[in-house]
Amino acid sequence: MHMNRRQFLSSAIAGAAGLALAPGLFGAEAANPFEIVTLGKTGIKTSRICQGTGMSGGNRQSNHTRMGQERFDALIKGGWERGIRCFDAADLYGTHPFLAQALKGIPREQYTIMTKIWVRGGGIPERERPDANVVVDRFCKELNTDYIDLVLIHCMDSRDWTDQQKRQMDILDAIKAKGVIKAHGVSIHSLSALKLCATTDWVDSVHARINHEGVAMDGKPDEVAPVLKQIHEAGKGVVGMKIMGEGRFKTDERKTKSVEYVMGLGCVDILNVGFENVDQIDDFSRRVKAVLAAKAAA
Repeated sequence: MHMNRRQFLSSAIAGAAGLALAPGLFGAEAANPFEIVTLGKTGIKTSRICQGTGMSGGNRQSNHTRMGQERFDALIKGGWERGIRCFDAADLYGTHPFLAQALKGIPREQYTIMTKIWVRGGGIPERERPDANVVVDRFCKELNTDYIDLVLIHCMDSRDWTDQQKRQMDILDAIKAKGVIKAHGVSIHSLSALKLCATTDWVDSVHARINHEGVAMDGKPDEVAPVLKQIHEAGKGVVGMKIMGEGRFKTDERKTKSVEYVMGLGCVDILNVGFENVDQIDDFSRRVKAVLAAKAAA
């Protein structure tokens, strides 16, 4: 059997991940890293692994927009072929039209779109911050869709964000009732803001930063994890971010430990990673598969 360089490297990485998680070897074929999971009580069912599009994002640009439409299309197509059905975007990243083009021709009900409204100063070119209904209407046009699965208020870090964003929360409630969005929530960037989510009925789902080292997080893992468990126990969806330390985890050991840690918490529904090429998808999915196999064999 002939093996090209890419296949050889993929096999070598897979072997390293398998050795690091030896108990999973026996059930590896039965464990699907792209399994369809349910996001809390939102009713949203989508792939466990989500393609993020906001690496080094800001001012409606990211590493994903900077790669150009052709390379972006290849990334999305590669992820789709492997089983990714969940795609995370934001106004801040400028990736809505890129996703619309990349997903063109795929039946809308077969994939999930998560995106975020930017309400803070800076971050996007305009100074104005229109209400959520105006912004979501624009999002739908940019994404070429009649509805969006999950809309979040982006980058909440205040302990008073529920008071500060009450108007936008009410508007999102109204457009959810009309079926324009299926669920709403927040992307959280501080521990104090995260703690509000467990007791705030309005929150359907949370994007939260979590990894075993606390890299690119506010709060230590042992401070954040119990809050995520409370949020999950309250029936809310939990989408994990920064699982690969915002791309800083380079060694097999750090990558594997983070995947083991996050999945071991039992409260993170979806793993959102800003893959920039399909090799990264393959590497990450192998680690997820090994953890699932280890659980099945235990």
